[in-house]
Amino acid sequence: MLRTPSGGAGHGTAAADSGLMSIGAVLNTLRDEFPEVTISKIRFLESEGLIEPRRTPSGYRKFSPADVERLAHVLRMQRDHYLPLKVIREHLDAMERGEAAPLPVVGRQRDGEAALEVLEGPTAARIARGELLAAAGIDERELAEWESYGLLTPLADGVYDAEAVTVAALVVELGRFGIEPRHLRAMKAAADREAGLVDQVVAPLKRHRNPQTRAHAEARTKELAALTVKLHGALVRTALGVRLP
Repeated sequence: MLRTPSGGAGHGTAAADSGLMSIGAVLNTLRDEFPEVTISKIRFLESEGLIEPRRTPSGYRKFSPADVERLAHVLRMQRDHYLPLKVIREHLDAMERGEAAPLPVVGRQRDGEAALEVLEGPTAARIARGELLAAAGIDERELAEWESYGLLTPLADGVYDAEAVTVAALVVELGRFGIEPRHLRAMKAAADREAGLVDQVVAPLKRHRNPQTRAHAEARTKELAALTVKLHGALVRTALGVRLP
């Protein structure tokens, strides 16, 4: 449950404004559930039309409780179901229109084009190359460059794990700060080492004879992955000597 500050007891505009939050307050509200969310990420989602906070006469963003809930919903769909932003936007728009909107998942038709399917159970989402290019807003040359550095790798049948959408979005966002894909090879190598450590821990569970124990391996992997990401973020912040607002 998101923790949002309660409004005051004023009237009119003052009462309406009392429930609004600054972008820093929104970040603090979301941090418990989404420890890696940043102000840049929130601004990026706004630029993509996923949220539309109010603006003060001075240009400062002000978020309503509904904005914060919508933002959390977007982040959950990215984290848990790896959906492209375009698909998330269409899903939320349908919900706002009052339409029945079962949660979609990126699937694949026989002709290789991306399609949407209803999520009815544990599904390993896959995304076609064209859909990845469209979701990330990049061209073939850029994707080929990223692949050459190991940042993205297609699966055996030429499609991608849908987590590639998140990776691509972050590579694009870092590029706005002058960080080029070739600079990210060290991050990829560190991620591979961290994943290897998690694999070592869960490997005995995956090999166990008991099906329930093997099923538990997936939950343990997700738990360890979340802890690893939190630790990595904390170590980077410590090394830089910064605290996020």
